Amino acid sequence: MTRLSVNINKIATIRNSRGGNVPNVLDAAINCQSFGAQGITVHPRPDERHIKYLDVKEIRPHVYTEFNIEGNPNQKFIDLVLEVKPEQVTLVPDSHNAITSSQGWDTIKYRKHLTDLVKEFQKHGIRTSIFVDPVMEMVEGAAKTGTDRIELYTEPYATLFPTDKIKAVRPYIDTANFAKKLGMEVNAGHDLSLLNLKYLITEIPFIAEVSIGHALISEALYMGLETVVKRYLKELEE
Repeated sequence: MTRLSVNINKIATIRNSRGGNVPNVLDAAINCQSFGAQGITVHPRPDERHIKYLDVKEIRPHVYTEFNIEGNPNQKFIDLVLEVKPEQVTLVPDSHNAITSSQGWDTIKYRKHLTDLVKEFQKHGIRTSIFVDPVMEMVEGAAKTGTDRIELYTEPYATLFPTDKIKAVRPYIDTANFAKKLGMEVNAGHDLSLLNLKYLITEIPFIAEVSIGHALISEALYMGLETVVKRYLKELEE
C-alpha cells in the first residue's frame, strides 16, 4: 500500500499568523500518527514562515513512523538534516521567496550538485528523494545522481484532472514506470487531494509514498483531522 505522509506546514502557518503555540505542530504530528498516518513531512524554508527550524528539532523525537524533511538544500538546511537525521530527505529547488514548490529540479544542469548531496545524506543513513517534473530526461538525470527515490511534482496532474484525468495522468504513468526501470522508488506530492488521489494510485499502484498537506489540512477544517486522515488512508487502501 502507498504510504501517507502528512505535511504539517499549514498547521505552522496558522500558528505563526497569531504567534504563540496554537495550534501546536508537535501535537498535530503526534495525532496524525495516532490516526494512522505512516509519516510526517515538514518543509522548513529560509524565512521560517511555515515550519521553523526549532520545530523540526522538537518534532523529531516524537516521530515513530517516518520523518521526511523537504526543502532547498542550502547550507542551513543541510546542517539541519544531518543533525536531525530523518528517515528521508526530499530535495526541492525552491527559490528563496517561493510561495510554494512550483517546479522540479533540472537534474541535468545540477547533476553534480545533486550527486554530492545524495552521497552526503546517504553516508549518514538518510534516504534521498529528488523532486522532479514528469519528464523522462529529468527522471534519467535523477537516476544518475544515485538517489534512492524521486518525488513526482503532481500540481500539473491536479490542475488538469477535473477536465481530462486520462491525459493528466499519462506522463506520470510513463515517468513512474521509467523510474522503476532505472531502479528508483517513486513518491508523489503537491496538490493531491481526496478528489484526485485514488485515481493516481490506481493508475500507478507502486507509488511508495504520497506527501499531502495543503488539501488535507484544509479539508480537516470542515471534517476534523482524524476523519480526514482516515479518509485518505481509506483511499489508499482501496
